[in-house]
Amino acid sequence: MAVPKRKTTKSRAGKRRSHIHFNAKNVIEDKKSGEYRLSHHLDLKTGTYKGKQILDPKE
Repeated sequence: MAVPKRKTTKSRAGKRRSHIHFNAKNVIEDKKSGEYRLSHHLDLKTGTYKGKQILDPKE
């Protein structure tokens, strides 16, 4: 069984885990409806994207 020869330091473990983190979502408030949505995504309440009607609005 493989066993580490020395203790892994906090800094070395932190360097290894530097890419393991949560990313904050880019949530914006829609200008027309006032609803929160992800940027570059369709507004499901109104069915619009970039001012154009894409889907029928949700009831």
